[in-house]
Amino acid sequence: MPFITVGTENSAPVDLYYEDHGSGQPIVLIHGFPFNGATWEKQVGPLLAAGYRTITYDRRGFGNSAQPAFGYDYDTFAADLDVLMSELGLRDAILVGHSMGTGEVTRYLGVYGSQRVERAVLLAPLAPFLLKTSDNPEGVEKSLFQGFQQAILDDRFAYLTTFCEAFFNYQENRGRLVSEEAFRAHWEIGARASAKGTHDCVDAWQTDFRGDVSRIDVPVLIMQGDADAVLPYAKTGQRLQPMLPGSQLVTLRGAPHGIPWTNAAEVNRGILDFIGAPAMARA
Repeated sequence: MPFITVGTENSAPVDLYYEDHGSGQPIVLIHGFPFNGATWEKQVGPLLAAGYRTITYDRRGFGNSAQPAFGYDYDTFAADLDVLMSELGLRDAILVGHSMGTGEVTRYLGVYGSQRVERAVLLAPLAPFLLKTSDNPEGVEKSLFQGFQQAILDDRFAYLTTFCEAFFNYQENRGRLVSEEAFRAHWEIGARASAKGTHDCVDAWQTDFRGDVSRIDVPVLIMQGDADAVLPYAKTGQRLQPMLPGSQLVTLRGAPHGIPWTNAAEVNRGILDFIGAPAMARA
C-alpha cells in the first residue's frame, strides 16, 4: 500500500495512506470524521470516468494511516496535506473536502495559498467558526463539544452509533437514502480509528477559520443539506457563502450531513458542473 511520511513519533514514522488513480487534472478528496478515504467510493468512480486523476488519503489517526498520540489540530492536518501535495507534485489541483475535511481545505488555502490549487469544493463545511464566543454569537456552546468528548471517553462505540444516526438522519432516511448495511459499514470504519484521535478531533472542530476564509482566492463551491444534524446549515454553509465573494452555494433540500453517500448523484453532478465550468477570476 502507498504511504507518505509526514513526521515521526519516537522511533516510528507517521505515515499517511493514500490512493492515487487515473490521470488528468488531480482531485484530492479529504474525508470527514470519524471515517477515512473509503467513504468517497461513490465519487471516485464518476470522477475517474470523467477523466480526472483522483486521490484519496486517510487523515492521521484514521483508516490505514498511522495513529500517533498527537497532531489532531488543523495546523498539523494542513501541514500533512501540504506534504502530500508536494510529494505527489500536484498542480492545478481541485481540493474536495467533506465535513471535517473542509477544515483541511480551508486552513491549507489560508496558510499555504493557492499555488497548487485551481479551485475547491466544501461539502457540509465546518467553517467559518463553530464555537460560540463573545465575537461569534452564532456559534455552538462549548459544553456541547465537551459532552461529545465525554461520550467518546465513556463508550466510543456507543458514541459512534449516535453519531452515525445524526450523520445520516437515519430514522428518517433508513431504507430510502441509506441502507442498514451502509450504516453498519460507516460505523465499522469509524470504529477502526484511533480512540485518542477521535477524542482530540473534537477540539479541532472549534477552530476559528475566519482568517483563513478571508485569504481564499480560488473559486469555491459549497454544497450542504438544509437538514444537516451534525453541522447546522445556518451556522456553517449558509453563513460561509457571503464571506466568499463569487462562491456558489448549492442547498440540498431535506438532505442530511452525509451527502457524499446519501445524495451522491446530486453531489457528483454539482462537482462535475463546477469543475467543468469556465474558471472564475481569482480575487
